[in-house]
Order: sequence, then C-alpha cells, then structure tokens
Amino acid sequence: MALLAVLLSAAVLLLGSLTLAAQQARMVESEQMNARGERFLQRLEQVFGQLRQGLDQLEAQPLRGCDIAMVETLRQVAFKHRFIYEAAFVGGRQRCSSWPRQSSLGAERPADIQDEAYRYWLNTASQVNDDLAALVVGRGYFRVSVSRGHFADVVDLPEGGSLLFVPKAGGAPLPILGPEHYWPPVEGWPPKDDDALVLTEGQLIYRMPSRIPQYDLVLAVPRDDLMQKVRDGWRMLVPGSLILALLIGALVLQLVRHRQSLSGELEGALHRRELRVRYQPIFDLASRRCVGAEALVRWMRPDGTLATPDLFVPLAEATGQIRDITDYVLEQVLEDLGDLLQQNPHLYISVNLAACDVTEPRIGQVAASLLAQYRVPASQIAFEISERGLTDIEAARGQLMALRANGHRVLIDDFGTGYCSLAHLQNLPVDYLKIDKSFVDALGHDAASSGVAPHIIRMAHALKLKVIAEGIEQEAQARLLGSEGAHYGQGWLFAQPLTADKLRTLVEQDIPVIRAA
Repeated sequence: MALLAVLLSAAVLLLGSLTLAAQQARMVESEQMNARGERFLQRLEQVFGQLRQGLDQLEAQPLRGCDIAMVETLRQVAFKHRFIYEAAFVGGRQRCSSWPRQSSLGAERPADIQDEAYRYWLNTASQVNDDLAALVVGRGYFRVSVSRGHFADVVDLPEGGSLLFVPKAGGAPLPILGPEHYWPPVEGWPPKDDDALVLTEGQLIYRMPSRIPQYDLVLAVPRDDLMQKVRDGWRMLVPGSLILALLIGALVLQLVRHRQSLSGELEGALHRRELRVRYQPIFDLASRRCVGAEALVRWMRPDGTLATPDLFVPLAEATGQIRDITDYVLEQVLEDLGDLLQQNPHLYISVNLAACDVTEPRIGQVAASLLAQYRVPASQIAFEISERGLTDIEAARGQLMALRANGHRVLIDDFGTGYCSLAHLQNLPVDYLKIDKSFVDALGHDAASSGVAPHIIRMAHALKLKVIAEGIEQEAQARLLGSEGAHYGQGWLFAQPLTADKLRTLVEQDIPVIRAA
C-alpha cells in the first residue's frame, strides 16, 4: 500500500506540477504580452497625438510651396515634436522636407489607409528598410513621419514578432514593424469577446484600439519558447513533488502499521476481556425516573490510554471485529445486570448494532442463546441502529422485523443525521427515535436548527413512535423537549455513563433526578 501510494502520489504530483508549470509559463507570457501592449498603447497615443498636432499646425499656417521659409517651418515643427522624425511639403511638382538630403518618406504612392482627415502610409513588409519611416501621416499637402526607433525603443520585439494594423472588416494586415504573419491566426477572427489577449498554439496576439476606427492595432509574438519555459519550470517542481510523494508513502506506511498494530491489540483485548461496558441512563422526562440505559463500550489499553469508540469502532467495522465486540457487549450486559433486569421488568438495556449486524440474522441467534442462559426476557434488551448504518433498507427491514418478532425493541439512533427518509421510516419496524445531540444543543441558540428537534418529535408522534432525546445537559432543554412531547432523555443533566454497580444503585434507589433550571 505504501509503494502504491508513492507511485500514485508521484504520478499525480508530477502531472500536477507539469500542469502548474504550464499555467505559470502561460501566465508569465500573458503578463509580458500585456505589459508590451500597454507600453505600445502609451507610445502610440503620444506618437499619433504629436503627428496630428504637427500636421494641424502645418495645415493652419499660410505657407504653400517649397521656399526657405517653408523649409524652416518644417524644421521647427520637427524640432518641437519629439516623435516627428521628418516633416515635408508635397504639392504638385514641388517637394521639400526638414531633411532634404536624407528623406525617409520614400517615393510618392497611394495611401495605405485613409479616413476623413488623414492619410497613412506604412513601411510594409515588402518595403522593409531602416532608412524609411515606419509610419507617415498626411493631411492636405503636408506629411509627417515617425521612425522605426520610436516604436522599437518601447518594446524589444522578439524574433518573429510584429506590430500590425488589422482591418476590422477583414483582410490582410499591414505591418508597421516586423515581418508579415499568416492571417487570420484563428477561425472566426476577430473574436466576438472583448479580450485584448488572444492565445493560439503558435502565437500570442494582443489587440489594441487605434486612432483609426476601421483598424485594430495588433501585436503578434511567436510562442516558440513556451515549451522551454514549461520545461524549466517543471524541472524546478519535480524534486519537491518526489519528496512529497515519498512523505505521503511514509505516512501511509505508518498509518497502515498503526492500524495493523491497533487491530492486533483489539483482538488481544477481546480475548483477554479488557473491554469495559458503561451504561448511560435513560430517564422518563415526565417522572424523571430511570427506565433504562444505553450500553457503551470502552477500551483501556495496556499502556493506560483510553481508546475512544470513534477510534476503534470504525477499525473494528472495517476488519469485521465489530461482530465480536457486539457479542462481547451483549454478554457483558447480561452478566452485569441480568439479575437487576429480572427484578425490574420495566427496565431495559439498549445495545448498538453495526451495519453488518442489521443485514444478517446472526445477532438474533446470539441474543436468543444468551437470554435463555441468563433468563432475561427479550423485551428488556433493545437494539439501537444508527441511521447512517441503514444503507441497505430492504435487507435491514427483514432483520429488524425478526428481532421485533423475538420481542426486542428497536431504536433508530442519531435520527436526522443520516440517510433514512420519512418513506423508509414508515416501513421500518421501529419503536423509538433518538434525536441527535446536535439538534438538542441547537435549542434556543441556532435559529436554523432549533426547530429540527420539535419537528422530529411531531413526526414521531404521527408515526406512533416514542422519542428519546440525547445529550441533554441543561434543565431548560429537558423542560422544552418534554413540553414538545419527547418521552425520554439521556445526558449529563441526569447522569454520566455509569459502571454496572452505580447503575444498579441508581435503579434501586428509584429517586427522581431533577436539577435546578
């Protein structure tokens, strides 16, 4: 089991670490792309603002034609605006520039993009040339340009990355920086959602609003290094995953050994009759006199520690030792209190049954043999079945009917916390319902749960069942439950679990137990 736990946990953790590494790599990619896109957006706002401002200033001044005054005006506009690399006048056969000897505008050609006021020329992939402007904007007879460096200094594009103008209505993109890209990158482009970042198998694509309504500005970057980032991140997580898998295996090994050890100790305790039975008295809420008790098993281990039932009972159920424990408790009850039961016909002792005993006839045969030996009527031995143990209602119904036919009373324990529906309860041969302590504790405190106990009581009355309330610790709880119609109660208000001798004294004294409110 430990080896299997190591292998399974290693597989799960390694797969989980790989998934985590991939998610981290994608997250880093997305964050980097978002950062690049934000920087580009900020720069583009500045660039477009200055280009248009420069054009508006040139269009507003009265000079037309290429003379010394025009060239000086062009130079002043380029000098005053950081992102205007060159300003030019193009009219008829005249053409002059703020850089007459090294113009970056290139040959005159139709605009790539045009709106109501401005025209745009791009240094497209077929014309990639560092001596040409990355973007030229024109208005009337004037042109202004921005250099590639004014974009490239904002974000260092990785190899294969591109900055593109992409028509919103569809069509081929126009590169501003970088090479052409296969387009569209995904079916149904552009995406209908408003996500700025689009991830494909081979690319990260960041969509940005542009100053040109008909176009999106798109930053496209290849994802060639994604798997390398995943591998690097995974290598960092693998050692921790393997160490954690080994720790899980060691923990499973320790738990298995502990369970095996505890199971062996429990078997020895049964043989040596080390288990002890204590009795939780049950009182009539009206007369406050003891009418019975619930048998509780306790185990004092050889080292002096007390093993609580919630520790060893589930283990015994898993190993099948619970049958031996039930037989032991039943025999101990009759050995301790057989004569007391004979002398008090109204008194009964209830014994808890595990799920396995509810679905097979064995316990009825054991009880009949012991009752004949100790000469105690079957009516004075009741059997409690936890509602959570009624997983097979049909099988349980037959065995409970057999127990009642033999004269035993049947109690449903911890009602309200398990799987027994009202329809099942109507068809089960039951005499008593026991209200779980959690619903008794909620009385007067938890608004959501305080009505559960009265509801169970009314339901039990409708089915002609008697009600026992568990875990009563306050007089106010006892009085409220009694006023609601509960018949019996048990809890520390009346008595803690007692030894057989103390229970005998309690019954023989027959003194009503009433505490001050």
